[in-house]
Amino acid sequence: MTVKPLQDRVLVKRLEEETKTASGIIIPDNAKEKPSEGEIMAVGPGYINQDGSLRALEVKVGDKVLFEKWGGSEIKVDGQEFLMMKEEKILGILQ
Repeated sequence: MTVKPLQDRVLVKRLEEETKTASGIIIPDNAKEKPSEGEIMAVGPGYINQDGSLRALEVKVGDKVLFEKWGGSEIKVDGQEFLMMKEEKILGILQ
């Protein structure tokens, strides 16, 4: 099954969080927070302006992004977890 976001929404797959700190301490699963970094898997056609024109999204499929902690709705597709969010919830593109 595939999911095509509508309007200015994007489908994001969270990136795996590090299991060790910089000093080598292993972080147990119950102490981990959900990462706020992800990869764009699908994008909608864009934002519809008040005059009816379409503004394309700034992000594209494959971009690694940083998003707000509570920025999206969690969905499950074919056993995989994703986030569906509006583009405005994305804070920046990681380079």
